[in-house]
This record gives sequence, structure tokens and C-alpha cells, in this order.
Amino acid sequence: MLSYDEAVARVTAPGQIFELAQREIGGVQHHVFAHAPPTLRQVFAMMQARSDETFLVYEDERWTFGDVTAAIDALAATLVQTYGISPGDRVGIAMRNYPEWVIAFGAITSIGAISVSFNAWWVAEEMAFAIDDAGLSVLIADGERVERSAEACVERGVRVISVRTQEEVAGVDRWDDVVLSGAPMPEVEVDGEQDATILYTSGTTGRPKGAVSTHRAIIQALMGFACRAAVDKARSKPGQVASADGGGAVAADVVSSTSSPPVFILIVPLFHVTGCVPVLLSCVASGIKLVMMYRWDAERALELIERERVTQFVGVPTQSWDLLESPRFDDFDTSSMQKIGGGGAPAPEKLVHRVEDRFTGGGPTIGYGMTETNAYGPQNGGEDYLTHPTSTGRGTPILRIEIRDPDGSVVPVGERGEIWFTGPHLIRGYWNRPDATAETIVDGWLRSGDIGHVDDEGFVYVEDRAKDMVLRGGENVYSAEVESAIYEHPDVYEAAVYGVPHERLGEEVAATVCVREGASLTEDDLAAFLADHLAPFKIPSRWSLVEQPLPRNAAGKMLKTALRDQAAAVD
Repeated sequence: MLSYDEAVARVTAPGQIFELAQREIGGVQHHVFAHAPPTLRQVFAMMQARSDETFLVYEDERWTFGDVTAAIDALAATLVQTYGISPGDRVGIAMRNYPEWVIAFGAITSIGAISVSFNAWWVAEEMAFAIDDAGLSVLIADGERVERSAEACVERGVRVISVRTQEEVAGVDRWDDVVLSGAPMPEVEVDGEQDATILYTSGTTGRPKGAVSTHRAIIQALMGFACRAAVDKARSKPGQVASADGGGAVAADVVSSTSSPPVFILIVPLFHVTGCVPVLLSCVASGIKLVMMYRWDAERALELIERERVTQFVGVPTQSWDLLESPRFDDFDTSSMQKIGGGGAPAPEKLVHRVEDRFTGGGPTIGYGMTETNAYGPQNGGEDYLTHPTSTGRGTPILRIEIRDPDGSVVPVGERGEIWFTGPHLIRGYWNRPDATAETIVDGWLRSGDIGHVDDEGFVYVEDRAKDMVLRGGENVYSAEVESAIYEHPDVYEAAVYGVPHERLGEEVAATVCVREGASLTEDDLAAFLADHLAPFKIPSRWSLVEQPLPRNAAGKMLKTALRDQAAAVD
């Protein structure tokens, strides 16, 4: 078998799909994939070559690549001609994983507008914030999200298109009424350095930040995922290396095998970077069938894996655990599965080996990415994962990783420090937040906020988080945001939010609250109060209400470690 470095050299050699070139971006020299499509408009146009093949499977619906292409063209025409959308305008998507999410994203980015992904869990207050922050022109939403946002949109003059709705809502246009089939894609000039997406990350200071990516950054990340798949294939089958095809497509053969055509199952939200880039866009660019779930349910996922011969599964480790724990796991044929991927949270070593043992046709993989890296980062799988089960893996040539001390100096191999990334796949910054951008991106390098080390083989190990954050089932919950909402309650004197271990979720959100003297406050009171301000996954599921001030150190900093230990001791 080829070594990792030998496989990378072959896959990225001149004339190959993943041939490398040098390019200056933001004053920094980077390796880039020379044959990458320039914009997402070109990526979505690739679907025309497979018009008659099945692309989306949603419940009992089947959409061909041609069906989706026609719908993208029609919506794009509506956005330009009816709503006056121009390049750079922001158009929001707020819905669960429907085929219309895919269509909306393709249409928005194909006309040079900026797709703004709304977290489907957000309550009305959070949606109103994002509508204002992004300066939306149009919001495309399903019925539930229309209910939460219609008032804010009407007040601000934002047009709304409702998806899969029958009832009439004042100030809201129904998709079926305004999107006319057969309309051609408008002729719009789109450049790779234009902004393409805004994805909101939970806020460290009380409000989410909009992470902005260009077309180039997203496509370089997309190519990075495919390159890593090609490296793995070259190591297992050294004679097979794909050549560049002129159009620069992310060829499907780099992620397929000879036994089954590749089929992805979408089990994470499309508003998350994982669902959007490595899953959705990989399928768009490589001509892979995508099976969409209405909501996560382990037994339903097993049914779909068997029925659709699914080969690729990318979710948080919790979802792999749910599959294995299903009492009906052995009732279904999962032999088509080649890669059982995870990310968004560390996977317990026990889970890695359980996945390897129970899925006979494939094995576990894991990735370490962020919204700010378009989900692309070190990846681990195959024999490497079994021999290095606590590592998130190694990167490919466009990604450089350094471990730095608090002063920003690089530390020796093996030493612990903050993980820094650079590459052409990083966001360009945060929307209207130059302060946050300057804090996170320094001289072209992204500060991850995570603590870890790199060994002498290039394997990355994530050991801790520098940020005050709870990682609940793959969702980032920033303590400051939750604390800020708790402090709005008049009976709260002070509060601390932190994560405590949870077998399935990894962590659950916990809070210790000092109640004001003379006040009467219960856990149910607080949970009900927060329901109007925070998405459900951010609301603490573990509470400790106390009458004495919370512990602090000599500098006045809250001693959350002590509170976390106290909560764990109760268990």
C-alpha cells in the first residue's frame, strides 16, 4: 500500500483532477486545486449532464437531476424578474430538509446572490435578529418558519415565499403561485471571489455571527473532500488515479467503489455547513443520489439504507450510536455502507470499533471542520482510524495546520496549544463584524479556539476547547448566549452555563442559577421563559438553583469547573 504522502503526490500531480497551483489570496500564498470550477453556478450546471438520473429521494418523492435543474432555473428567474434580486443581495432559506431547500440554494447562488441559512430551530426572536443582521431582501420558508418570521418580515419590507403551504398568509407569496416552470436561468455574471453564503454560528457574546464564504472558498473545500477520498482510494488501489477532465468536475469515481454506485443519506440539517458542503454539494458536483430524511429517526434511516443501497453516511457520532443501539439494527441489510462518517463532536474510541465490527461493508470515518472552514479539515478513516482512533486525522495539501502558544508562536511537534488553520477554503470573515473577524482570522490564519497537538505523522488530536462552549449532539451552544438570555429574567441574580457529560449527546447543557433574595423561581419557570428567546437545543436540560453567590476566583472569574464537578457528582 502506498504511504499517505506518496498517495497525495500521485493524486495532486500535474494532469490529475486535483493538480495543485499556487495562488495569492488576501496577501497569503496558498496551494489551490487548479481544476476547480470557478463558481457554484458552474457546479450546479454540471447536473445537466445527468438529467435523467435520480438525484433526490425524499420520502415517496423522486427528483431527477433534470427536475432539480429545471426548478433551480425557474426559481432563479422568479428571484431576478419578480423580486428584483441582484448579485450581492441576501436571500434567506428557513426550512427543514425539503427538496426546495436544495433548489433555493442552487438558484440563489447561481444568480450571484448570497444564500443566508437560517437555523430551523430558531424562535421568532432569533429569526428577527438574522433578518436584520443580514439585511434580507427575500426569505424562502416552510410553513412553520413562516409563522415565526412573517411579522418581522412584514415590518421590514422583506418579501416571503412560502414552501409546501396551502393556506393564504398576508404578505406571503406561495411558491406554487410565483415560481413558473419552464423559465430559463437568467444570464448573470458571477465571479469566484463574490460572497456566496452566510452561515450563522452561535455567538460567544450573546448573538450569532454570520460567517461569509466566497464561491472559491466553498468549492476549494468541496474539492478538498473529494481529494481526500481520492487519496484513500489511491492507497487501497495504487493503479487507479483519475485524470483531469477539462471541466474540472469533482468526479464521482473518487468516492465510489466497484461494488455499489455511491449514494449519500442526508441525516444532518442543510443549514449546517456539513449538510450543505460535504454532503449536498458533493452530490451535486459528482452526480450522486441523495436520500433526504424528514427528520432523524434511526429505524427509518436503516430502512432507507437498505431500500436505496446507501453507501455514505455523514452525521454526528450520536447518530452512529443511535443506529447501533436500534433494537432492529439486524433486521436491515446495511452491507452497502462503505463509509460511516462522523464529525461535529469527538467519537468515543468504543464507538469507532463498534462501527467497524457491525457494518460489514465499510468502516468509520471522522472529520474535524468548522463553519469557518466550510467543514473542511483533517479527516481520518480506514486503517488509520483504527490505529489512531483518538485522532481527527490528517489534511490534504491545500490545508495547513499549526499548533501555537498563547503568543501566537508555533510550538514543537507533539506539544499542546491552540489549533490554527489556513487555506483557500476559509471564510473571508463575519458579516458586518470586523472586530470578530480580526479576532478570529490573523494574517490569513484561522484561530480554531480548540486545544490540541499534532504528532510526527501529521495526525491531529483535539483535546479541549478554548471557547466557553457546549457541544451538544453536534450543535455548538455558547455559554455566553444562554447566560445572556437567563439574565433577562428579573428573578435571576447570576448564572453560569456549562456542559456536563451525556452518553448519547456527548454533552448536555447545564446551568447553575443564583436566585434573587425573596424571589420564587423554579426550573420550569426558567425553561418556559427561555423558550421565547432561544432554540430548544440551547435551553439547559440540567438546572441547579441556589441561594448563595456562585463561586469565583481571585480575579472574579466564575469557577465553572467547580460547578461542573458539582453537577457531575450529583449523578
